[in-house]
Amino acid sequence: MSPWVAHLVSLQFSIACCWAFSCHQTGSSPDFSLQGDYLLAGLFPLHGDYLQVRHRPQVTLCDRPDSFNGHGYHLFQAMRFGIEEINNSTALLPNVTLGYELYDVCSESANLYATLNMLCLPGTHHIALQESLSRYAPRAVAIIGPDNTNHAVTTAAVLSPFLVPLISYEASSMVLSTKWQYPSFLRTIPSDKYQVEIMVLLLQRFQWVWVSLVGSDGDYGELGVQALEDLATKRGICIAFKGIVPSSAQVGDEEMRSMVRHLALARTTVVVVFSSRQLAGVFFKSVVLANLTGKVWIASEDWAISTHITSVPGIQGIGTVLGVAIQQKLVPGLKEFEEAYARAGKGAPRSCPKGSWCSTNQLCSKCQTFTEHTTPELGAFSMSSAYNVYRAVYAVAHGLHQLLDCASGACSKGQIYPWQLLEQIYKVNFPLHEDTVTFDDNGDPLSGYNIIAWDWIGPKWTFRIIGSFIWSPVQLDINYTDIRWHGKDNQVPTSVCTQDCVEGHRRVVVGFHHCCFECVPCEDGTFLNKSDLYRCQPCGKEEWAPEGSPTCFPRTVVVLTWQEPISWVLLAANTLLLLLLVGTAGLFARHLDTPVVRSAGGRLCFLMLGSLAAGSCSLYGFFGEPTLPACLLRQALFFLGFAVFLSCLTVRSFQLVIIFKFSTKVPRFYRAWVQNHGAGLFVMISSVTQLLICLTWLVVWTPQPTREYRRFPQLVVLECTEGNSLGFLLAFTYNSLLSVSAFACSYLGKDLPENYSEAKCVTFSQLLNFVSWITFFTMVSVYQGKYLLVVNVLALLTCLSSGFGGYFLPKCYVILCRPDLNNTGHFQASILDYTRRCSST
Repeated sequence: MSPWVAHLVSLQFSIACCWAFSCHQTGSSPDFSLQGDYLLAGLFPLHGDYLQVRHRPQVTLCDRPDSFNGHGYHLFQAMRFGIEEINNSTALLPNVTLGYELYDVCSESANLYATLNMLCLPGTHHIALQESLSRYAPRAVAIIGPDNTNHAVTTAAVLSPFLVPLISYEASSMVLSTKWQYPSFLRTIPSDKYQVEIMVLLLQRFQWVWVSLVGSDGDYGELGVQALEDLATKRGICIAFKGIVPSSAQVGDEEMRSMVRHLALARTTVVVVFSSRQLAGVFFKSVVLANLTGKVWIASEDWAISTHITSVPGIQGIGTVLGVAIQQKLVPGLKEFEEAYARAGKGAPRSCPKGSWCSTNQLCSKCQTFTEHTTPELGAFSMSSAYNVYRAVYAVAHGLHQLLDCASGACSKGQIYPWQLLEQIYKVNFPLHEDTVTFDDNGDPLSGYNIIAWDWIGPKWTFRIIGSFIWSPVQLDINYTDIRWHGKDNQVPTSVCTQDCVEGHRRVVVGFHHCCFECVPCEDGTFLNKSDLYRCQPCGKEEWAPEGSPTCFPRTVVVLTWQEPISWVLLAANTLLLLLLVGTAGLFARHLDTPVVRSAGGRLCFLMLGSLAAGSCSLYGFFGEPTLPACLLRQALFFLGFAVFLSCLTVRSFQLVIIFKFSTKVPRFYRAWVQNHGAGLFVMISSVTQLLICLTWLVVWTPQPTREYRRFPQLVVLECTEGNSLGFLLAFTYNSLLSVSAFACSYLGKDLPENYSEAKCVTFSQLLNFVSWITFFTMVSVYQGKYLLVVNVLALLTCLSSGFGGYFLPKCYVILCRPDLNNTGHFQASILDYTRRCSST
């Protein structure tokens, strides 16, 4: 800094000091000042805030008897008591005495006056700025106070260039932790950063997500409310209403009526009031006036246990009050010190001439005295704050202990500079009445909070400690049984915009707040994961869920196992069919030369029985978990075998029609048919055609074992892919055409000789074949169950059985039960009868 700039700034500060002092001289008093080797300053609110319009720079009078602050009086005495203890000790500062200058900071101007006075050079009222402030030695080596954030910000800003240690006992605003702006600021009260954290944790612990915020005008309330809103929003809590009580607010004025009215309209059960106790008093008087009751009020540390609020008439009816309070610490001997002070007749402050400077460092016209019986009561709130003052004084003393090298038993007295002491205070770490005093890098103490609840026993108020909060690590402990809620049956109140959705219903936000929503059920196949209440999650492939489900369920694996009772029935029926086919083949082999077997086709019957047996064997591939060989053979083998059977049936019926009806009418065609073995050729061509279709099906649309998920939402069907391919449709269509051909040919021969006419049985068997397949496809389209594969096997078994029963069973009956009909004479008589009927027609 250049010399002329320093001179200009020095002149400005000198003028400011002159204005502050009104160019008067001050005296000294053992009440507010004490000589010592090193001087400490104390800034305390002995009177309440006093706002007045000033037309010139002057210090506000702090002399209104109606504004006397008993709380500030206890802080004032705590500093005097602490310094007296240190001076009487031979261990901490053995050959050094501490002095003090105590100030009543009832206003911003009084606070600035005290700050500038302590920055003045000893014995002067001037602040001489030098080129290097590191060599500047003001009157006070450290300052204790002030009491609130607004005053602390002003004082810290003025002291920062000089690095004079400023240790506040009540200023908790987070902004003061900004070290580049306030490098010499420390405090013995925790930062609001942790108070905000504990309030949000409290809201989360009771699941209060729809809340209102009320703050007070000034840095403490406004910054606290803003930090609360930011952190609460990040944690999923919605702010329905936010209001700031202005510093000029009066009980019942339009602004307060409007605030309380909007607070009621917000429909929140929980209201967080982050306010100074003065403006909190105005707010709660307005709340009582508006009869706003039945709510949970969360109190910030500044008013949580303050009798200034509990003395508001009607306050006990507003609901439940939970609050954050500094952990209760006692200053041993303080109460006795105050009582001895009052008995000595000193009072605080004492009377003084009107219009003169009091020796109490306050400009006053009337002063107040106390007796032993009129001393303000030392309550829990004042005791906590007094302990913070007491702790701050000891922190400065321990810093001086290190700086003056007092560990040897004698301190090295000498000139010290504020920055040196500041450096040592940051390093202190000492026990004090079962407490440890230390500071972090931001100058904040490492101490916790208590959670308190107001308790009314009749008209008498008290508070109960219901929990505690510590950080490093962050931990909130609450004893829920100690809380007496204002509702019926001592139930915990709820504070939500919309009640939680039932399980399986997702939230659809309505409006601007995510806490206000509608409930919509999750769709089929989705479920609601509790980690995301706004979006339904799809189930896994092996899972399913009905509409509105909170979870997914395992799908039922559908496979036609060998062990199921229905499988035993089907297997037994299929095995019986195979035995019948084998038995029929043996029977036909034994009676191969009989007329019945020759009329049935002779050796062609063995091909028909073999094809039916092959189709029957294919049914075993439908049981158990599908494999690739089973998928390749089961449907293809059935269609091929049944195609061979139908080809033989068709050609057999066609051949009888030719013999009896067209041999004489178209002899050339008949001769060609016989000479070229038309029957065998047709069977071969028809069978090869189906064989080629099946081979193409297996090569191009190869059936694979698969797990089918889409058809049935709750099932996993273990199946082969053959049913979905074009090859399946071609093979099925070809067999259908053969069935129609067999039906047509057998129907043409309905009037053939009785022993040769197969129309009735074949027609019946083919109708049964058609019905089985129609039933199967109908079931596929309408039935969504685990037994669909059973229906498929049943349809195939019906086709085979109808074919066997319609063609072979009548012939077996004749062979076994009517051997008298199985002779050449009977068949010749039947042919003669047919010829006679044809001749007559």
